[in-house]
Amino acid sequence: MVYANRFHRISIIENMDIPLNFAKYTQWSGIATLVFLVLTIIAFLVGWGIRFRLVGVTSFMAVLTVGIFGLGLGLFTRTEIPGAVRFSLVYDNGANQAVISLPNTVTAEQVEATLKQAASDLFSSGRAGAGGNNQFIISARTLVHPQPGLSAPLYLGQIKKSFSAPGDNTPELQLFPESFAKISQ
Repeated sequence: MVYANRFHRISIIENMDIPLNFAKYTQWSGIATLVFLVLTIIAFLVGWGIRFRLVGVTSFMAVLTVGIFGLGLGLFTRTEIPGAVRFSLVYDNGANQAVISLPNTVTAEQVEATLKQAASDLFSSGRAGAGGNNQFIISARTLVHPQPGLSAPLYLGQIKKSFSAPGDNTPELQLFPESFAKISQ
């Protein structure tokens, strides 16, 4: 739901999880396709004037059903890393660098799991090394408030994944222990 007026727009959709149950959508779309098919056959037997329009509707529903079924087969192949927390993508140059933001209550174990999750989510074959850098680097940061009205980014760690060996499941992970000491203050 989005509330808007002439001067500003407030979005309430930001962190909504919308379930995508393609099996159920495919089932209902298939049922609707069969209903239109039966209706089309009846229209031809009775001689209704809209029978050719019903052929178009039935064909469209069949294509839509096949499309939804195809999306259900392989749209989301996401691996979940246990212990990972939700993160926000702050910066992504589309090539070899990305920065994620984490809450300032995270532990070192959560940062490690979240960096692995981000590497799994953000890495794709469409990315390429820029400037001779052959690694995809994801940095994790949080915001600390050293004094009222002042926010400073604090980098907690980074993970590097090679473009030359995409099947290599051993990315280089580096945590910054001095940053965790600053969080606990």
